[in-house]
Amino acid sequence: MSLNILYVRISTLDQNTDRQLNKSKEYDLVIEDKCSGAIPFFEREGGKRIEKLISKNEVKILTVHQIDRLGRNLLDILNTIQYFNSKSICIHFIQQGLKTLNEDGSENSIAKLIISILGVVGETERNISKERQLEGILIAKAKGTYKGRAKGSLVSNLDFLNKPKVKKAIEYLNNGMKGVEVSKLTGLHPNTISKIVKIKNQVNG
Repeated sequence: MSLNILYVRISTLDQNTDRQLNKSKEYDLVIEDKCSGAIPFFEREGGKRIEKLISKNEVKILTVHQIDRLGRNLLDILNTIQYFNSKSICIHFIQQGLKTLNEDGSENSIAKLIISILGVVGETERNISKERQLEGILIAKAKGTYKGRAKGSLVSNLDFLNKPKVKKAIEYLNNGMKGVEVSKLTGLHPNTISKIVKIKNQVNG
């Protein structure tokens, strides 16, 4: 069996997948990940599932709404595409109208070039955004208007995310579990789970 798979990724539990799932009935299988794009493709639960299907020669084409659903890091995106190319599996990016392989199965060099350019642009935009955020904080500090972390917070965001229970909660969230379920499994308050999701997304960009 050769499958045309629609791959969907959202970075937070409250994001809507409707746009990516448009015309999903046209595909043989829909695989969804709820995780940050910073996580390498084959380290995601959905990515691992796709890799297993590939090992069984059951994948014909992978369809993705847009390039950043595949990843946020250009090198990871290109490595993922190269892996699919080596297996003679075409990736179709709907929004950009690009296919990684030509009809004869050869690599689409034009698509590779465009994907590389768009990836660089995306990374540059994220870096500029982070720089502007940092500049804003520095200006606010200079004016004496920067409040920093909420009163009573004794640890940085990264320290908070590295706490054992929080790390376990992040693992559950990345696996697509709902906040209520994660709260019960970890013993963390639902408000803490919401805080984890918010900070995680800020850190991952």
